[in-house]
Amino acid sequence: MSKYILPISFFGTVCGASVLLKNHMTGGRCPSKATIQGKTVVITGANTGIGKETARELAKRGGRIIMGCRDMEKCEAAAKEIRGKTLNPHVYACHLDLASMKSIREFAERIEQEEQRVDVLINNAGVMRCPAGKTEDGFDMQFGVNHLGHFLLTNLLLDKLKESAPSRVINLASLAHIVGKIDFEDLQSEKKKFDTKQAYCQSKLANVLFTRELAKRLQGTEVTVNAVHPGVVATELGRHTGLHQSQFSSSVLNPFFSLLVKSPELGAQTSVYLAVSEEMEGVTGRYYDVMTEKEPAPQALDEEAARRLWEVSSRLVGLEDEGQSGKSNPPTEVQSRAAQTLLEQTHRQSPGPSVSAVGL
Repeated sequence: MSKYILPISFFGTVCGASVLLKNHMTGGRCPSKATIQGKTVVITGANTGIGKETARELAKRGGRIIMGCRDMEKCEAAAKEIRGKTLNPHVYACHLDLASMKSIREFAERIEQEEQRVDVLINNAGVMRCPAGKTEDGFDMQFGVNHLGHFLLTNLLLDKLKESAPSRVINLASLAHIVGKIDFEDLQSEKKKFDTKQAYCQSKLANVLFTRELAKRLQGTEVTVNAVHPGVVATELGRHTGLHQSQFSSSVLNPFFSLLVKSPELGAQTSVYLAVSEEMEGVTGRYYDVMTEKEPAPQALDEEAARRLWEVSSRLVGLEDEGQSGKSNPPTEVQSRAAQTLLEQTHRQSPGPSVSAVGL
């Protein structure tokens, strides 16, 4: 028996070291044990991946969870599963299609009418490097869903967030923002050959710029907003990237990636941390890489670009005034095109500082 002790000990040590290394590489679990009884959390894209695990963890902490999803069948199933596993009956599935301004307005109106408060808004949903396509309102799918959809939803819920203050907005961004560029002359990628990678990086840079500008506009309201890169997580988001589809990737790279890529449960820990941690009270306008505050890319610090993006986004989604929320009619596709044309004319007349890409 003694001859097996050394191999078993070695194997156990390797396994233990691997677990510790993975926890270190992926950021580990949320250190806060705070509960959120009596608080309402709205999470977009909550039927799968990071969103679903975020909903599960916050339901376990006692929150009233509103899951906004496009696929209601999957959303209802996820909500039922979470209610059963957490024994929290206050987990609800609501229809929300971020590729439709009409759907976003209907969802926000329902929240306004049916919910007494919104303490946390987690803008989690997104698409990544999908083929060229348009939203219902004629926007590029990645820019429309990842940025414009959440821009409109957040603005429509601002009054409720202010009434519930202190409250928090969490925007899921990505490390990909560091190679992003906001092309103010072609936000919808219509004038050049479509590059799905660049479109995604632009949308993620827009998330960080939106976070910083919103934080400025919310000063004094006790509503905070922060952006986060959750790390590399094994979710359906990367289904269009082609990663691991080759035999070489599956057999050679998978063991390596499994050490670096975190599960959706671990991927959700950063959103949970920003939503509940006492340390985050009053912290706003920051960018977090997992659970560590980092300075974003230089182009994400461009205040003029952030201001211009806000103004353009307001016109594209039909908000009449930047300071008003939920008081405008949804834009038609013609109005969206007109707003884009107006932007281009403004850009030619008084060009602002350029936002250049940063190479990895």
